[in-house]
Amino acid sequence: MTLALIGGTVVRSLDPPLVTTDDVLIADGRVVSIGGPIPDGARRLDCGGCLIVPGNVCTHTHLYSTLARGMPYRLAPPRTFVEILQRVWWRLDRALDRDTIRASALVGGLDALLAGTTTLVDHHASPAAVDGSLDVIAEALAELGVRSVLCYETSDRDGPDVARDGLAENRRFATTAAARRDPLVRGVIGAHASFTLSEATLEACVGAVRETGTGLHIHVAEDAADERDSVARFGMRVAHRLDAAGALDTRTIVAHGVHLDADETSRVRASGATVIHNPSSNMNNAVGRAPLGQLGERVALGTDGIGADMFAEAKVAYLRRREDDVTTGPDWALGRLAMGSRVAGDAFGDPLLGRIEAGATADIAVLDYRPPTPLETADLAGHWIFGLSSAVVRDVIVGGELVVADRRSTRVDLDRIAAIGREAAAHLWARLDAIDVHPYAPMEG
Repeated sequence: MTLALIGGTVVRSLDPPLVTTDDVLIADGRVVSIGGPIPDGARRLDCGGCLIVPGNVCTHTHLYSTLARGMPYRLAPPRTFVEILQRVWWRLDRALDRDTIRASALVGGLDALLAGTTTLVDHHASPAAVDGSLDVIAEALAELGVRSVLCYETSDRDGPDVARDGLAENRRFATTAAARRDPLVRGVIGAHASFTLSEATLEACVGAVRETGTGLHIHVAEDAADERDSVARFGMRVAHRLDAAGALDTRTIVAHGVHLDADETSRVRASGATVIHNPSSNMNNAVGRAPLGQLGERVALGTDGIGADMFAEAKVAYLRRREDDVTTGPDWALGRLAMGSRVAGDAFGDPLLGRIEAGATADIAVLDYRPPTPLETADLAGHWIFGLSSAVVRDVIVGGELVVADRRSTRVDLDRIAAIGREAAAHLWARLDAIDVHPYAPMEG
């Protein structure tokens, strides 16, 4: 399909910011031209008065948490991050089956698209339904038209058999996704965190990364317990352990990094790994504040499963950073969103992902935003942080296809997806009642 976006203000790049007023021509999944002639027969989408922006990327999420919204909780309240895992998330992921995995992906993926998020980098866990779980997610997201980078959360917390199954699922999916050259999905190797990984399992994950030619997506120092466990078991802090195992390189996705010390941040930066900052989740779990001032430019943004609204997350990230350093400008947040696009682009071998220029993949959101003050290149960041929100997302294009038009999916019925979610949530919550507190705990030293 040839699609022309007519009469809009175009954000061609977030880092560095570049804003022009041009028509955008799209064909065969990519941007053909900016400001060039529009051929006869092209479908024309009136974007007059609208802002045309690159689709957002959520660089770390957990779609399986989607059905936890409003979930009843009957146990003693968790007092620490480890207890949150033991009493909530490690029970919930044990309750997942193929139907609830699919429903979570459908509901979460649709929420993402409607918020202008075109790519999800997901970190999945379902110990009772490992085999084929990534295919279930990929098929659900493909039904919606969402771009994704998927992995399974390899971990020893549920025993050696589940750890082996998780690694096999990662390896199988990463290999088959690459072989298919599906334009909307890629696989990487997933691992939970140092404190749930034995030496053998971590070594196997690094081996799978090398075997598949992909990257590693792993939680790092989200809570101080991860660091204490690493010191107690291995005599070194988490980033040192990962570096010694060969787990840190330019394709490594380091989720959180909250408790990295100065030497660890230097090691992470030297490796070229990208740290994913999840400020809303970090505050919700009371785990602390990531050392953003030391981490440099290779920092992107994620939600850690608290939705996929990257306009909201960018604002929270900016305010959190600004509270630490009042000299931080709103352009810092745009740089973090652009870095998320680079992470996704690396997975797809597509360096222009996240830009609107000739040859770039056409992942685009059209925003019905009427700026009350001038909007030009120099002031884009101020509008992005203090004016834009997911409420103004009108249309969404992924791989050149219009998958959201006038705030509604072109592929699925919103009411049907909501009904699927409600039915699956009731099933999931009933199963959860029969699952006890997870017994796994880190070594505290």
